[in-house]
Order: sequence, then structure tokens, then C-alpha cells
Amino acid sequence: MIKVGIVGGTGYTGVELLRLLATHPDVELTAITSRKEDGLPVADMYPSLRGHVTLAFSSPDKANLEQCDVVFFATPHGVAMAQAPALLAAGVKVIDLAADFRLKDQASFEQWYKIPHTAPELIEQAVYGLPELNREDIKNATLIANPGCYPTTMQLGFYPLLKAGLVNAGSLIADCKSGVSGAGRKAEIGILFSESSDSFKAYGVSGHRHLPETTAQLQRFTEEKVALTFTPHLVPMIRGMHSTLYAQLNKDISNEALQALFEEQYKDEAFVDVMPFGSHPETRSTRGSNVLRLALHRPEGGNTVIVLVVQDNLVKGASGQAVQCMNLMFGLQETAGLRHIALMP
Repeated sequence: MIKVGIVGGTGYTGVELLRLLATHPDVELTAITSRKEDGLPVADMYPSLRGHVTLAFSSPDKANLEQCDVVFFATPHGVAMAQAPALLAAGVKVIDLAADFRLKDQASFEQWYKIPHTAPELIEQAVYGLPELNREDIKNATLIANPGCYPTTMQLGFYPLLKAGLVNAGSLIADCKSGVSGAGRKAEIGILFSESSDSFKAYGVSGHRHLPETTAQLQRFTEEKVALTFTPHLVPMIRGMHSTLYAQLNKDISNEALQALFEEQYKDEAFVDVMPFGSHPETRSTRGSNVLRLALHRPEGGNTVIVLVVQDNLVKGASGQAVQCMNLMFGLQETAGLRHIALMP
């Protein structure tokens, strides 16, 4: 059994990790840290875990994380970089759900996240944890930078088009929407029920932290300079993410060939569902599951390709993807513990 520790188990991605790992056939949960909630049974905070998780939260100094096989960091930016060096030195594998190791350029990280990077020696060692595009590197990794939720949708949506050289990399557009849980579990006015319900707004229009991450990863797939216009929006729902991606074709191709391109790319991917051409995937079709669904459109048969992408921002967009990486790192079946069917209605 893989001994698992979770740093930051009180937030939404932390409890989602607990939900997934509590029934994982190859996992033994051994430590869940929280300074504030030290000694509190996990099930007292999250009654949904009663009968599944018997652990109590413990402060980091009591958790004995160095005795784990892998430690997940479901924490704010900056925490993993402070603790990962000692864990890695002790032979523990680390999966960071925050952004500490997503950007390979230290200056770029410090510019966007406004904090100094305290473990720059680990930046190159870290492997970007998007399994569908980086599987072999993940298998051999000891430190994983789990992708952001928005970047997951954008990369899997644009990748086949860029790889095939079918679109102009310099004019990509991503119009994305996320549920309120993407902001995390915290008391903040903008995400209170009375503030976000019955409303819809864009944010981060002049620049969002997921932009440099996505651009850097997309650049790996094309020699043309990538220019991406990314606008995130907050929608009044708890879970779910919908990204509408636009790209301009630079070659003649039929709709049938476009569809075949995506179907061939993702035919062996358990968690990417390419729907029939012209479909309209809904966020609720992925709620609670690790599945990302996408569908292609081409308005009036013109030069614009539209890719609609949906996922659960807390599962494939965060914790489910992290478990997927863990499975690969330990030589397990990639789908282990992740075969949950989406909740509908």
C-alpha cells in the first residue's frame, strides 16, 4: 500500500483528495495536516467522509510526513517550495497542486505570484503533471507540478490543432468560465453567496496567472510563437468549468478530418471524451468525475475552429489529476480510484 500524506487537508482540493484516496485500492492515508485544526477528526469537518476517513488533522510537526511514500500539497502558493526539499531528500515523492513549480522561469513565477521562489534548484526537476501530454516523464518523476484547472482545458483543447500545424498559434482565444469553488475555501466578499449568486462576471482580464503557464506549455507543441488571449469568468455554480476555445485554420481540412484528428489523439485516453462533431458538452456531465469532455464546431464552414471543453475544476482540474499522476508515478493502473461516474442531475 502507498502511504499518503496530505498537507492542507481543510480546503476544497484537500477534501477532494480525501474523497478520492479514501476508496483508492492501493492507498493508505497516514497523515493530514492543519495547524489550525490540529486534533480535530476529519469527519467532524467533512461529514461526507464519516465511515471512510478515521484520521484527525495534525500539525505539520506531528505528522511524520517523511515516513510517507508521497505527499500532496493542497496549499496556497509558496508552501510546497518551503517543505518539498526536505521531503525529497528523505525519499518522499511530492505532488504540488499549487503553482510553485509550474513555471520553469523563476523570474516569471515571481512576477506573477509576487513571492520569491525559495527552492529554485527544484524548478527544473519538477515535471508538469498533465498525463495525456506528459505521461512518460510523469512515470519517472519525484516532484510533480500539478496543472492549473483552466490550463488543463486549454492545453487538451488546443493541443491536437497545434501539433498538426493546422491553426495560427499567434491568434488563439480562450473564453473560460469556472464555478466558485475554484477560488478556494475562504471567507472573501466576492465569492459569498449573496455576492456571486444570480451574477456573472469576468476577472483577470488584463492578466491572469494561468496565462504564462498555458502559453509556456502550448509553446512546446509548435515552432510558431504562441499568442493567447485568455479571459476567465466566474459563474454562480459550485463546481464546473467550461472553456470555449477559438483558433484560426491555416490549411484546408474537412470537418470529418478535424473530428478524426481529435478522436485519434485521444482514443486511448480514459479521461478525455471526444464527443460527436457539433455537440454541446455540459459542465454537469463531468461533475464529480475525472473526465474532461470536448466537442468541435466550425461555424458556417469557415476558418474558425471552436473547441468546447468541460471538466470538474476540483477533479480533472485539480485533485483527480493529481491522483492520476500518483498512479503513474507508482506504476499503478492509471485509472485506479478514478472511475467515478459524473453526478446527474
